[in-house]
Amino acid sequence: MYRMGFSPRPALVALILSAAVACSDTTGPNGDNGNETPTINLAIAVGGSTAAPARAPSFDIVMSDGTNTVELTRVAIVLREIELKLQEDDDCEDSSSGDNDDCEEFEVGPILLELPLDGELQQLVTLENVTPGVYDELEFDIHKPSDDSAEDLAFLLANPEFEDVSIWVDGRFNGIDFTYLTDLNEEQEIDLVPPLVIDGATSTTVTLLLHLENWFKEGNGTLIDPASANDGGPNENLVRDNIRDSIEGFEDEDRDGRDD
Repeated sequence: MYRMGFSPRPALVALILSAAVACSDTTGPNGDNGNETPTINLAIAVGGSTAAPARAPSFDIVMSDGTNTVELTRVAIVLREIELKLQEDDDCEDSSSGDNDDCEEFEVGPILLELPLDGELQQLVTLENVTPGVYDELEFDIHKPSDDSAEDLAFLLANPEFEDVSIWVDGRFNGIDFTYLTDLNEEQEIDLVPPLVIDGATSTTVTLLLHLENWFKEGNGTLIDPASANDGGPNENLVRDNIRDSIEGFEDEDRDGRDD
């Protein structure tokens, strides 16, 4: 299949799920009032782990192992069925029918996420009237759009280059341009430890952090050519495993993107 080219675009580093309460003009010290209606805002932003890679003046991600250098200029990922699971509810599975009360759902259809690395928070969708409770898991699909559903067909009309592609990365390895594409297509379940408590009176944030600095790296820390991880390449399975292992979720009350 012919792949359309892209001009370099910045990378997606983290997703921020900001769980906040809607409030009137009269609020308490924590933004509380007597008539709160919980809402959860899904946004994306440049994230930080304590070992986050350096950013070049162009805000690309630059990583080095002392010999090799990987620069990421664009990372795009397709997600769908983003859900928060209530503690002790085992029925939070496929809620595409819209009648599953065991999950709070952000978006059913595929959404394309990408972000400039300038530290700006970008809100995507808002879930209103959130059911108060204790949420212990965040679930979502890394999704490969195809032509087998109406939702995917609609997505592909707007993004035809993402047919059978769930993650697209552009960049340079030792100064040579590369494009990495994968059709990774599976559900991700991220435990929230400690669980997230939504009580209608307390604002909080949950950060879903993707450690991109670990994607194109061997176990000993040596960076690899991302192009070698494309379909059929010698590092295809290594990078797929790295992507799966690179995601964490945690409550982030001070919204700094770090689990500390």
